[in-house]
Amino acid sequence: MDYESYANVMKALSDPKRVKIVEMLSYKALCACDILEQFDFTQPTLSHHIKVLVAAGLVTVEKTGTWHHYSLNENKINQLILDTIKLTSLNRTVIHEEVEKG
Repeated sequence: MDYESYANVMKALSDPKRVKIVEMLSYKALCACDILEQFDFTQPTLSHHIKVLVAAGLVTVEKTGTWHHYSLNENKINQLILDTIKLTSLNRTVIHEEVEKG
């Protein structure tokens, strides 16, 4: 387990607004304007939050013309889930064996 990477991801998720952005992106990819509609802050503030999520590897950006579309990095999210299970499981051996098998 890469503890530094895990801690960086958790740090990125330590802000409730970023958690909400991740939840919104769990439904579908969104452009910045769609995300911004759900918050009471400016475009530069949204850019900061997105930058933190991208740096942690949780969100990917695709530029189409002048629009930026954001989506979740499913591999990183799945790794976060698995690492959290491993880290918090009382029976790590069983969980680790199941994860390795499957």
